Amino acid sequence: MSFTPTTIAALIIAASFAAGLNVYATLLTLGLLAHVHWIALPAGLDVLSHWWIIGVSGAMFVIEFFADKIPGFDMIWNALHTFVRVPVAALLAYRASEQLSPEMQLLAAIAGAGIAIVSHGSKTAVRAAVTPSPEPVSNIALSTGEDVAAIGVTWLATRHPYLAAGIAVFFLIMAVITVRWLARFVRRMWNKPRTASAT
Repeated sequence: MSFTPTTIAALIIAASFAAGLNVYATLLTLGLLAHVHWIALPAGLDVLSHWWIIGVSGAMFVIEFFADKIPGFDMIWNALHTFVRVPVAALLAYRASEQLSPEMQLLAAIAGAGIAIVSHGSKTAVRAAVTPSPEPVSNIALSTGEDVAAIGVTWLATRHPYLAAGIAVFFLIMAVITVRWLARFVRRMWNKPRTASAT
């Protein structure tokens, strides 16, 4: 695949979205695919194919796979990973746009961080709504779905970047709508007891 500014932009959108869901799955997928020469990455991302990056990403992916499925602990895990997913997405975007001008690289890094914030924030908000459920199945299913989505979108970005970017944008829009709906729902539930006590 030849990397034009538009294909790089599409790759950044998709990879940043995936990193916001599961940064280790994103790095591991890109690294493994590049290492076995199934895909070519922009020159700035060549480092992902090194075995030490693949090994660390794989180990952290296994840890996150289990940690993210423990109700309650998953909220702590996701809160801490705000300081991992967003900066790594920004760095991925910056390195992927290495062939562009410094101004465009900076813009790409800001866009990557912004996309990851929305993806990560919506994941955390939905998880906060699901975690209080007394049964663990919904939490495990949601976490597994996020893992599959991160790997799937990352793989698709390396083959069909425009399609992957379109899917990422669609889910980002749906995420914003869902978070707004959840915020209104929580606000109504919060105000209901206060209204009832006032009467």
